[in-house]
Amino acid sequence: MILSLCLSMIFSENRFPLFRIMREQRLRRKRPRLCSVMSQLHSVLLDLDGTLIDSRPSIAASALAALRSLGHAPDETLDFTGFIGPPLQDMMHVLLRAHGDDRVDEAVLAYRQHYGDVGLFDCALYPGIRDELHEMHRAGLRIYLATSKRELFARRILEHLDLASYFQAIHGSVPSGELDHKPELLAHILMERNIAAQHGVMVGDRRHDVAGAHAVGMRSLGVLWGYGGRDELETAGADRLVDNPSDLARTVLSMLTR
Repeated sequence: MILSLCLSMIFSENRFPLFRIMREQRLRRKRPRLCSVMSQLHSVLLDLDGTLIDSRPSIAASALAALRSLGHAPDETLDFTGFIGPPLQDMMHVLLRAHGDDRVDEAVLAYRQHYGDVGLFDCALYPGIRDELHEMHRAGLRIYLATSKRELFARRILEHLDLASYFQAIHGSVPSGELDHKPELLAHILMERNIAAQHGVMVGDRRHDVAGAHAVGMRSLGVLWGYGGRDELETAGADRLVDNPSDLARTVLSMLTR
């Protein structure tokens, strides 16, 4: 017993740091790397407009205000459903073309000014979405927002609706314009958040969400309560469709765990 005590003192990790280093190296070899563990966690990336919220009134109002600011008299009854989803520049380009105008940058600035000042919170959460976010969060999914809307606007909306706490991170377009399109945005999120594409699913209501997901090797789930519709999503090649918000969490989990 005395011999054992003496040996333990002689080879104490405190007195001989090399032994401590060797022990830490052995433990490190046995312990999986954090990044490899994190990459295997399941993640869901969610679009905002047409997926979590109905923002048609605010988008229409700001687009009309932008057209009027450039001296046009737009049709106040114009249906904006088909314009919601693509990058803002694309929407304004199409709207201006009807007036023979190519001042897209000016229209975008006018739109964002009106939207930030007046239209930002003129939106409604789809029924049941809060509960579905809660279920996905409770199941241990990492939840990210992936929207073509300006990230600042998206964050303010989620905070206003008391939903921000469900999200690991909120991603959207940035002033430089480099993340305006879904493939670039999703690639940025996967790299920034260390997400393996095969362990994630992109949820959205438009073909742009489907195309963006497939461009980065991720599965896509199309929602049918938004602005795209079944034909658009099926033609785009959505891996699966979900009819009702109340089935969202169950469908996402079934796609990620099978």
